[in-house]
Amino acid sequence: MRNYTTQMDAARKGILTPEIKTVAEKEHMETDKLMKLVAEGKVAICANKNHKALNPEGVGSMLRTKINVNLGVSRDCKDYNIEMQKVMSAVELGAEAIMDLSSHGDTQPFRRKLTSECPAMIGTVPVYDSVIHYQRDLATLTAQDFLDVIRMHAEDGVDFVTLHCGITRKTIEQIKKHKRKMNIVSRGGSLVFAWMSMTGEENPFYEYYDEILDICEEYDVTISLGDACRPGCLADATDVCQIEELVRLGELTKRAWDHNVQVMVEGPGHVPLDQVAANMKVQQTICMGAPFYVLGPIVTDIAPGYDHITSAIGGAVAAMNGASFLCYVTPAEHLALPNVEDTKQGIIASKIAAHAADIAKGIPGARDIDDKMADARRVLDWDAQFECALDPETAKAIRDSRKPEDDHSDTCSMCGKFCAVRSMNKALAGEYIDIL
Repeated sequence: MRNYTTQMDAARKGILTPEIKTVAEKEHMETDKLMKLVAEGKVAICANKNHKALNPEGVGSMLRTKINVNLGVSRDCKDYNIEMQKVMSAVELGAEAIMDLSSHGDTQPFRRKLTSECPAMIGTVPVYDSVIHYQRDLATLTAQDFLDVIRMHAEDGVDFVTLHCGITRKTIEQIKKHKRKMNIVSRGGSLVFAWMSMTGEENPFYEYYDEILDICEEYDVTISLGDACRPGCLADATDVCQIEELVRLGELTKRAWDHNVQVMVEGPGHVPLDQVAANMKVQQTICMGAPFYVLGPIVTDIAPGYDHITSAIGGAVAAMNGASFLCYVTPAEHLALPNVEDTKQGIIASKIAAHAADIAKGIPGARDIDDKMADARRVLDWDAQFECALDPETAKAIRDSRKPEDDHSDTCSMCGKFCAVRSMNKALAGEYIDIL
């Protein structure tokens, strides 16, 4: 019988939960230290009590950087089987979280399948599902309708929900006044903005925040405070709309913690490279060290088809400076729903960014695999190199497609007998070095 409501509540009561114990082992951290961080809100362990298949992870700047993979069907791409393929591929490639952003069809069976079978954290954006669930136009939905969908997602076992609580009716005037280039690019944020504009009412996720906290505490659902005003282009980065919303998110973080509800705060977005670190530091101050969950950041606007690269650049800098959680970006970003290969490319790019940041932060054990790779390369042990690789299959396929000739098969086809590693090994062993 649980004698606590949330992981935060348990940590504050000094109760070592199975989830905290597992995360401490994964992070090579003393349980007492981790419990203190969870109690303070600096680490979130997103673990809905109804997500029975969960292999728990911790999200916090002092832990390994985690990555999230966005999936889900749309009106134009509605095959749930393909989405499930992406889920399994994402988990195999090391994604710690899956967000179901479906915007079409009967979403509940897919959501329940995720929480019954997927070991990764599961997140959703209830405002999307509200329109789909009720099959009614946005303007006809009530505040209670939105709250009921949040409860439904909580009952289904979702570990975290993105809620755009930080925009209010004042934001409508700000957006009109400041004339951003891209206005609001957050899909959930735009829906909330549209609902307020059409109904004349206050943001229900802000107005009924206490009722939402009751639901989240009951099921141990982490609130991911959505950044409705995140910049959608470099010109809008770090502007008044973004920063004022962040200040409000800081206030909402404190209110959630007072309710024993765990929080992550979502961040930009499109940000020039020289502003990424500053954005992380500002969030850490305003939101009191709550885990920061960033989309990218994307550091240039001109690379459609390659935005997994632009986001990996920003993501590495962001995580090195305090971001805890990177939302992957695929080559299809800004262009189309990602297919299976796009998803793989996005995950690998995001994993590279996260790993590079963990090395820079000095996360215990982060560089061990890199040192093993160096040892394998020094002795030209190709099988050992593949074992160390983030994507062994691709690495092996590239080598096998362009193999060197037999008399220097220990090298690769780029250098052949000119291979520096081969030459050095022979020289240090006192052997004759043949080049031709």
